[in-house]
Amino acid sequence: RSIWVTGVQTCALPIDAGTTYRKFSDVGRDTLLLVLSASRRDCFCPHLWSYPIVGKVPYKGFFDAKMAQKAAAEFEKKGYDIYLRPSAAFSTLGWFEDPLLSTALTRDSVELASLVFHEIAHNSLYVKSATPFNESFAQLIGYRAAERFFRERGDSVHAQQAADRWHDEIILGAFYQDLVDRLRAFYDSKPSPAALDSGRVAIGSWAKEQLEGPVGDSLRTIRFRGRLRDAPVNNARLVGATIYRTHLDRFDTFYRQQGEDVNRTTAALKELMKGATGDEAFERLEKSVRSKE
Repeated sequence: RSIWVTGVQTCALPIDAGTTYRKFSDVGRDTLLLVLSASRRDCFCPHLWSYPIVGKVPYKGFFDAKMAQKAAAEFEKKGYDIYLRPSAAFSTLGWFEDPLLSTALTRDSVELASLVFHEIAHNSLYVKSATPFNESFAQLIGYRAAERFFRERGDSVHAQQAADRWHDEIILGAFYQDLVDRLRAFYDSKPSPAALDSGRVAIGSWAKEQLEGPVGDSLRTIRFRGRLRDAPVNNARLVGATIYRTHLDRFDTFYRQQGEDVNRTTAALKELMKGATGDEAFERLEKSVRSKE
């Protein structure tokens, strides 16, 4: 069931919405699709799926839950870490008229606004085979555009919440980078099977201590104390966490260098990324940021 909506179209969007979110669609269930990530247990090496146009991507979406569970089980049989998570929305990169889906409406006002702007951001800029870049860019636009959206409407409370949540994303991005660096150093030591298991447990304990201690204490909107269980590291879960939080501090620096203007930031990145693919996207971003520091 679909109905027309106009709120997103009539607001002053700082990015190119095109025909995205001009309709609302009730999908009739609480889960839109399941997204699968997989990685070897002894290496932070995301499995990559190849698609036309978008290139190589470290996850695969399934609208059929049984197909998703079957694919996950096949990776588990090979000894892989797997992570199967629900997703409330997706983007067709402007190729189709993506509707606002009912599965997104379980979020609070700030997260809903940031999700809408996040998905629309993919219409404005997408670099082939550069999923961490694309998703992290969309995170920047999602929260910074949400902050602007609420501030322009005189809603300083929600605007500050959007700014605080972006602050927390940057903090978590740095934490996950530290965690991945520790894991890579550990895996490079070529541990025995027994040492691999105990090492993953130890690193998992360190991560919990950080999230319930100094990292968690620096967050403004997220609380981890008492919520985390003791568990070994799961490389596939980390794939899911890091693709949305890669070099967020550099994206934010780029944003500040563009006068804290979402429009200018998006236009400048589109120009900077012309012809880029894969890891080249982050290399260009880093070079640009450093040249202005």
